[in-house]
Amino acid sequence: HAVHDRAVNYFVLFDQLEWQLYDDTNGANWDTKAWIGGDLNRIWIHSEGASEKDRLEEAEVHVTYGRSFSRWWAVGAGVRHGVRPGPGQTWGTVGIQGLAPQFFDIQATLYVGESATTLARFEAEYGLLLTNRLVLQPLMELNIYGKEIADRGIGAGLSSAEGGLRLRYEFRRELAPYVGLVWHRQFGGTAEFSRAAGNDVGGWRIATGLRTWF
Repeated sequence: HAVHDRAVNYFVLFDQLEWQLYDDTNGANWDTKAWIGGDLNRIWIHSEGASEKDRLEEAEVHVTYGRSFSRWWAVGAGVRHGVRPGPGQTWGTVGIQGLAPQFFDIQATLYVGESATTLARFEAEYGLLLTNRLVLQPLMELNIYGKEIADRGIGAGLSSAEGGLRLRYEFRRELAPYVGLVWHRQFGGTAEFSRAAGNDVGGWRIATGLRTWF
């Protein structure tokens, strides 16, 4: 049987600290995760966002209580607060995350906001070891909204998708610079809002950054 003691541990991961280049546009992106707790129960904090031309485009913070129900899987519930785009908005969250067969890291989350607004987000990533230090990391994220949120420029249905392919070199496991390609695309009503505002609805970007943890 596995031994479960009462030790409190923590982990902080800066999965993406990067600079992205796209035509004449550039900006900083971040994606950080942290947890504190024991073997079964943990508090998770997750923050991600992006800026373009020194202007914050989107940012959100999640605080979640999670509990493991098997060796590789956990369920969680908490809150998410987004400050961009549009006015700030707080959501309730419930989700599941874990390691699927073939070592795919999977996360599926349902968000419920004001006026019964809903968002389903699905994320998947994989770490492919090319050598003991060289790692290729593909990832994909899909966002699906239950209904239109006009003041935030979001349409109902599949709103956006993002895929990335990052190649990192681990000088140490906890210190790894990387380069990569990122693809982003908006769909449906969200794309129409962007076109009306004179913005691009998607494309490719070059990314360079640092992955670190402690």
